[in-house]
Amino acid sequence: MADIKYYDVILKPVVTEKSMDIMADKKYTFQVNPEATKPMIAEAVEKMFPGTKVAKVNTMNQPGKAKRRGRTEGTTAKVKKAIVTLTADSAEIEVFAGL
Repeated sequence: MADIKYYDVILKPVVTEKSMDIMADKKYTFQVNPEATKPMIAEAVEKMFPGTKVAKVNTMNQPGKAKRRGRTEGTTAKVKKAIVTLTADSAEIEVFAGL
């Protein structure tokens, strides 16, 4: 596994209806590097967003979808998502504040 820095772990936030509903429970969804582990994700969130404390990290892997274009076959890139739960006394993540 390559040496992954904390700023390479979180790729982008996931903005869907379901992810917006669980934000009330201080749960935030991010698309993360497929090689990132749960401790790496927790460390990245705490370093990138000051004042946050991670209570729990749940991850899910989605394999790439099979695609065709004529006779050419291939797959899309695989995706890893993480749902990060913050502690009750933790600060809110400001990225989602205006949404």
